[in-house]
Amino acid sequence: MMTADAFWQIVAIVLIAASLSVPFGRYLAHVFMGERTFLDPLLDPVDRLLYGIIGPAQTSRPMDWKDYAVHMLLTNVLMGVLIYVILMFQGHLPLNPLHFAGVNPELAFNTAASFITNTNWQNYGGESTLSLFSQTAAITFPMFTSAATGLVVAVAFFRSLAAADGGRNLGNFYRDFVRALTRVFLLPCLILTPVLVWQGSPETFTGQAIAHLVQGGLQHIPMGPVASLEVIKHLGTNGGGFFNANSAHPFENPTIITNVLEMLLMMLTPMSLVVAFGRMVRNPRLARVIYGVMAIMLMAALFIAVSAEQGGTPVLAGAGVAIVHGGGQPGGNMVGKEVRFGNTQSAMFDTVSTAFTTGTVNSMLDSYTPVGGMVSLVLMMLNCVFGGKGVGLINFLIYGIFAVFIAGLMVGRTPEFLGKKIEKREILLASLALLVHPLIILVPAAWSLMAPYGVSALGNTSMHGLTEVIYAFTSTAANNGSAFAGLSGNTPWYNIALGVVMLIGRYVSIIFMLALGGSLAAKPAVSETVGTLRTDTLLFGTFWLATILLVGALTFLPALVLGPIAEYFAMHAHLVS
Repeated sequence: MMTADAFWQIVAIVLIAASLSVPFGRYLAHVFMGERTFLDPLLDPVDRLLYGIIGPAQTSRPMDWKDYAVHMLLTNVLMGVLIYVILMFQGHLPLNPLHFAGVNPELAFNTAASFITNTNWQNYGGESTLSLFSQTAAITFPMFTSAATGLVVAVAFFRSLAAADGGRNLGNFYRDFVRALTRVFLLPCLILTPVLVWQGSPETFTGQAIAHLVQGGLQHIPMGPVASLEVIKHLGTNGGGFFNANSAHPFENPTIITNVLEMLLMMLTPMSLVVAFGRMVRNPRLARVIYGVMAIMLMAALFIAVSAEQGGTPVLAGAGVAIVHGGGQPGGNMVGKEVRFGNTQSAMFDTVSTAFTTGTVNSMLDSYTPVGGMVSLVLMMLNCVFGGKGVGLINFLIYGIFAVFIAGLMVGRTPEFLGKKIEKREILLASLALLVHPLIILVPAAWSLMAPYGVSALGNTSMHGLTEVIYAFTSTAANNGSAFAGLSGNTPWYNIALGVVMLIGRYVSIIFMLALGGSLAAKPAVSETVGTLRTDTLLFGTFWLATILLVGALTFLPALVLGPIAEYFAMHAHLVS
């Protein structure tokens, strides 16, 4: 049973985020539709400088979906190689006050793949592995560029749905990329970094502080440019932490104020993109339907996760602990959670993190109740409850294309979406875009559970161990980056396998999505008739939601039954501790 204060905390956070998303969404639409904004006088000179460095010829020509995809891939490959080299040779680079050696090749590959794909999965402890130069150039820098990449790909997809020129001009990748960096991510980071410093996050290039203990002796406290990393980490839905404890660390997330601020930053861009989408395709009513369905799924996830963690663990009741609301220990499940946040703010934070594919955590998911942990797992499996900077919305739209096709077959109407006919090619591309996700989760997870080198890294056996492995591949496939933490991922197998999954989950999916957008853009728009199936209605929104849940259940339910669902029933039968 959820407490009243938890209920109102959830409602307040979602309402604040929603109210901020409307003006910010309109601003994003202005930015990427080439309309004037109030920041143009300040940022136009910066943009022109960057265009000059890239090359006027590259930044001025229109691109179709193939050009856009190629230039996006080339840019990301170059940045990925740069990150890999920095990590490998950090021992010879500046800003290394603690004299860390270079990272081993498998871990460097995993980390480079992780941060260039906006996954930010960490098989290392940042404060004990990376120099300050690596934290800045190989971690914070790609948090900006990977966030910008995801955002502009979404924008290109939106343009394809509204294209009237056959898809020959979906924008210019480099112009979009620069505008995303300067007008969406950089300025908020400059403004909000001092707020984090005010609340207690360090921002320094001093490698460590030395504390003289009362009982004698010294304590060496790692420090660095933490506050600036925290803002882009959450605004860009990145998730990687400066410290191994991520946002549970008091330097990364010092107070309840920063906890709420970081949640709002995670939610801001993905929610705003739905508003921007409505303006860019000139159908705000459809955007409201999408926003409403996503909000319903988000609220349901928040209520279930918080209720599960407040209910606690029934096994403790069997050990003679008094039972309070929901059947569990007093105060709910506080194992693995920071006292300064409690189980409500912890469960909210981690649910928001997985819904918005950020991956940051302020508590240990490995110690959550089976239902609480399953909520995060399901959100990443669906990968369309707002999601990150556009990928979640694109996945939602792909589900919508399936819903249109199925509904059209059921009622005998022409399957159309935003005035474009949905035919064999579009269904094939949409199927490939959706099938990549479960394929790169279930196949390598099954391999890992059969191979000795996969099983040997497990911290738990039985149902919970299975969930740890499935969670790892789900998190990396969804480019989320959070972990159950019971799995020792820093092994050659998991470094390579998870790195490959991150790359496929990011770039193969993007290529199929852009190809789908290009196919739709090439089609002539058809006029709406009495036979057209309307997608911007409450009825179709309900069908859209049912399609998402049905496809998700058919795909992932067997894995969930063997993992968290079985653990839930075993826990209530007092068969697990």
